[in-house]
Amino acid sequence: MTDSVSDWHRLAGTSVLLDGFHAVKHAVRFGADIPVAVSVDRAAALALADELAPDVREALAGLLVEVPQDTYRALVPRPHPTAVAALAVRPAREANLRALARTPRTAPVIVLDQPRNLGNAGAVIRLAAGFGATGVVTTGTLDPWHPTVVRGGAGLHFATAVERLTVDELPPGPVFALDPEGEDIRGLKLPDDAVLAFGSERTGLSAELRERTDHLVSLPMRPQVSSYNLATSVGMTLFHWSAS
Repeated sequence: MTDSVSDWHRLAGTSVLLDGFHAVKHAVRFGADIPVAVSVDRAAALALADELAPDVREALAGLLVEVPQDTYRALVPRPHPTAVAALAVRPAREANLRALARTPRTAPVIVLDQPRNLGNAGAVIRLAAGFGATGVVTTGTLDPWHPTVVRGGAGLHFATAVERLTVDELPPGPVFALDPEGEDIRGLKLPDDAVLAFGSERTGLSAELRERTDHLVSLPMRPQVSSYNLATSVGMTLFHWSAS
């Protein structure tokens, strides 16, 4: 246990925090490099793996080290009810950029243009992973690997390519940007190589992103309803792509 706690303190400043059983489970499932993982009740965590994730049970058994409750709470800023946590190595930026730039693509790239809400960004990454999107790109100041974003993404950052880029650095492909003035999405087929762009929850698309856009697209919405939640908009758009 002592070595694991020492390793945690040594690595914490440069690693991705995975707090909660499901975040650790997903990271393991999608090949994350996890140098240290802890649990207050190792047997209970492995029983949870037997029930919910038998495919990663053996890997978790080799990773998890049991620590006292007080030690766990000192390591994790927001303790999770499952009392499981790990530190993972962030994927190399170069590898993510290669994945985002690779063509032809079989699934779109999601762009969050200057997002503000960390939880929403995490929910979008979880959706993107679920739909098999090529990746999620953010522009602006929000770090898509912030611990709150990772928590909202349930460890699924490791299932897709997640990076922060400028608008000039966006991956190749036609840009379809969501905007209330755009063409109704129900009349469109979104191509697999699309770059699907979503504006800020508060201010919409930036002028820079709008200038880069090839197609403005709108989601169906009844009159007098001003907007959808960002993650809801991404989910609706990805569903439309997948069903086309």
